[in-house]
Amino acid sequence: MSTSGRFTIPSESNFAEKTAELARLWGADAVRNSDGTQLDDEVVALGMKVYTAYFPTRAHNEWITLHMDETPQVYLLSKRALAESDTVDVSLMDGFFEEQLKPNFDADPHKYWEVVDRSTGAVVPTEQWTVDAEAGVVHVSGAELMHEYTVSFLAYIIWDPVEMYNHLTNGWGDKEHEIPFDIYHPATRKFVFDTFEQWLKDNPQVDVVRFTTFFYQFTLLFDQKQREKVVDWFGCACTVSPAALDDFEKEYGYRLRPEDFVNEGSYNSAWRVPRKPQRDWIDFLSHFVRANVKKLASLSHEAGKEAMMFLGDQWIGTEPYKDGFEDLGLDAVVGSIGDGTTTRMIADIPGVKYTEGRFLPYFFPDTFYEGNDPSIEAWDNWRKARRAILRSPIARMGYGGYLSLAAKFPKFVDAVEHISDEFRDIHDRTDGEAARGVLNVAILNCWGKMRSWMAYTVAHALPNKQTYSYYGILESLSGMRVNVRFISFDDVLEHGVADDIDVIVTGGPVDTAFSGGSVWAEEPRLAATLRAWVHGGGALIGVGQPSAQQFQGRFFQLADVLGVDEERHQTLSVDKYFPAVTPEHFITADVHLGEGVLQGFLDAGYRKPLSGCGGGQAIGELGGIDFGEPIADTFPVNEDVTLLRADGGQVQLAVNEYGKGRGVYVSGLPYSAANARLLERALFWASHNEGKYAAYSSSNPECEVAVFDKSGCYCVVNNTDRAQSTYVERGDGRIERIELAPSGIAWRTI
Repeated sequence: MSTSGRFTIPSESNFAEKTAELARLWGADAVRNSDGTQLDDEVVALGMKVYTAYFPTRAHNEWITLHMDETPQVYLLSKRALAESDTVDVSLMDGFFEEQLKPNFDADPHKYWEVVDRSTGAVVPTEQWTVDAEAGVVHVSGAELMHEYTVSFLAYIIWDPVEMYNHLTNGWGDKEHEIPFDIYHPATRKFVFDTFEQWLKDNPQVDVVRFTTFFYQFTLLFDQKQREKVVDWFGCACTVSPAALDDFEKEYGYRLRPEDFVNEGSYNSAWRVPRKPQRDWIDFLSHFVRANVKKLASLSHEAGKEAMMFLGDQWIGTEPYKDGFEDLGLDAVVGSIGDGTTTRMIADIPGVKYTEGRFLPYFFPDTFYEGNDPSIEAWDNWRKARRAILRSPIARMGYGGYLSLAAKFPKFVDAVEHISDEFRDIHDRTDGEAARGVLNVAILNCWGKMRSWMAYTVAHALPNKQTYSYYGILESLSGMRVNVRFISFDDVLEHGVADDIDVIVTGGPVDTAFSGGSVWAEEPRLAATLRAWVHGGGALIGVGQPSAQQFQGRFFQLADVLGVDEERHQTLSVDKYFPAVTPEHFITADVHLGEGVLQGFLDAGYRKPLSGCGGGQAIGELGGIDFGEPIADTFPVNEDVTLLRADGGQVQLAVNEYGKGRGVYVSGLPYSAANARLLERALFWASHNEGKYAAYSSSNPECEVAVFDKSGCYCVVNNTDRAQSTYVERGDGRIERIELAPSGIAWRTI
């Protein structure tokens, strides 16, 4: 087993001796500077590959303070103001953090701003409002009594949002605020490239330029109490300028409204069904950003250095799954590993030589404080990521933050030593091979390939109450023995369903980009195409409110395929009949494991165990299924539908034969071992592949099996912090009992 390599360690000023010690312990072959610090000469002299974080559009206040009209800008939506007479005053900055944002009074507000009557949606004519810059107020005349009014206004971003977050988190006190700048302005663009070229000359010791990231921050806005107010990891709100808006109009032939950015207060969340202006702006922005990223990469290469992109911070405009990303000339992408989903988001990126994961916890004082045990998070993070790494390996790993904090926690230091050794061992045993995928699964939504492994996300790896029931689909799939791709509704309309797809999974809340919204009513061909595919033998799994749109007396437009629809109080006078719940089914077979005898395991479809495997204790009880936030008033469309779970007059799990194909409905799928097992069995059943299920599966849902054909081996991983036992059926039908330590991994030859 390799004890060094594939590991990047962070370091900081005046910490050379301890850096050398931990680098040896963790097997680091590369070192990076922590944010805001420089590497000591002694660290550089250790002979490791040197990464240096580079910020193209911040940390040069000497320039931007002389050009404050060239900071990035954002359209902000004011609070609603109630008209109690025919005039109303709207405060601009109420609810926003004035140290971060400042209204742009330089560009003509009557050209670039918008006042909207939110009671009607009508735009208020410019002659009916004036701006009081000193007071930060817009005065509106001719208002309708008791109507609400808002102002969408341009604001300068005067404190870099990520540096601000780090500043507030770490308590940096009087440290100078770093002001961001926008390269859309020619003078600032020239400054950025001139500065970078000089930096390349001044830093010959650097091997890898770690761009953190490029030009435009994802939407990250704070309120006056320094709390996060708007966080959208995909948000393009912080990318506007009068010059860019004018150029967009020339290129696309129409002018964007401020409303096209604030979007009724959603700021174009990735959950909103994307509209043409939003898609066009993404394309316009990407074209500009990519041209300049390509130039930075070329300059790096000319200086003999690699160009690495951090998938975070100012990553907007560099969508890695958008066509053409591979043409940028980047050598690598590094990103934060929050769970299996974010691991796959990084690992699957095409067009780069290698990918690297930054594991958690980040070495910040919010985790590394006296009395806390950061090793708990480290192990949890590793277990989540490992499932995905086995399916799609990242080439390198590392950590971020301030090494001096981590060094104070010996238990954490030991944990990282073990994790890094295991990471290298996986690579040694598999030579970077991805584990075998038995089925081809497609995730269907509005965004498709462009947002691969990014569906159902608000902030990076942070599902919330409204999203966890869907995000769990991705987390389950990230470590599952299937091949995953992402397709869009447009793909299906234009090309149909690819011949090699075994199962399509779709769903989400109504009127979102993930369930599709009005596309189901506007494009009846979509439902017809999917019906034909399933009827001919395909498989469709719908989660939550799949194909939801009230149209022609149905809410789920694919209710006939799924066997389930939702009552929206339109047909309460029409009775619905629930057949009895079917207790025994392939999908729910694991629920019956763990009753105290091996027979339950054998009855689930496995054959004779290996000698010496034991015969008394059945291993791996599937815990209760968590269906997440309930979808109220779902019902079977007929009595031929097979109900597997129902609760309080609503369907939680149902299956339906549809022609030669099958449909499955699940009300929600938060991530858990039990839910991942449920989804896996549903995929195999829906695609008529039950016969392929048993080989190299684990009787214990807390453990998973990954098979590496080229390497001639397979492994079993324990995804918990407790010791586990499991039975694994091999390819020849024999069954082996495997004991696993907490967080353990066991390797076997095929």
